[in-house]
Amino acid sequence: MREIILMSDPRVASMPVEECGEPLVDVRDIPGVRIDDRLADKAGAYTRLRQGVAERVATAQGRLPAGLRFLVVEAYRPLWLQVRYFDEYAAELRDNNPDWPEDYVFVQASRSLAPPAVGPHVCGGAIDLTLCTDDGTELPMGTDVNASPEESANACYTNAPDLSPAARENRTILTTTLTTAGLVNYPTEWWHWSYGDRYWATLSGAKAALYAPVEWP
Repeated sequence: MREIILMSDPRVASMPVEECGEPLVDVRDIPGVRIDDRLADKAGAYTRLRQGVAERVATAQGRLPAGLRFLVVEAYRPLWLQVRYFDEYAAELRDNNPDWPEDYVFVQASRSLAPPAVGPHVCGGAIDLTLCTDDGTELPMGTDVNASPEESANACYTNAPDLSPAARENRTILTTTLTTAGLVNYPTEWWHWSYGDRYWATLSGAKAALYAPVEWP
């Protein structure tokens, strides 16, 4: 089994960044892609994505089987929101596991949320998405998008055992199309894919990440 590298791994934090200057573009402009509004914000930040990532998502969309589309839940996430999400989840884990050392809380929290300093969403390099039909009906994937390990009994892991045949097949479709387009998956979250960020650079063997944290608007 391939080693799971978590976002808390020092190799990720130590990856240098050579900002390439790509703009954030709107994923609503990607042909065929549908947008979910469960995490929508008034400014529309959640639909923003670095141009290079958007181009790869567009390529992957074109390779999906007929009748299927990507359903995008969230792309760019402001740093302040990443900090809030991470701190709230870490606090929940800390409260439920008072015997855990603080460094272990940090590692366990990183299974579901990237430490803000290395957050792929914060630099516009990550996208959370699932599959749906042309009319927007979501396909069974084994868990909801953003399900935590605790609430899903680890079924949120991309290669989790004991998935239904339909969920396994759908995850395979998602993985195949996005991987061949150049994105990498965070293996504790089947829905999370990225390119150009520190995590992508760590897994792909790149000498540096392409995207630094960015503010929008």
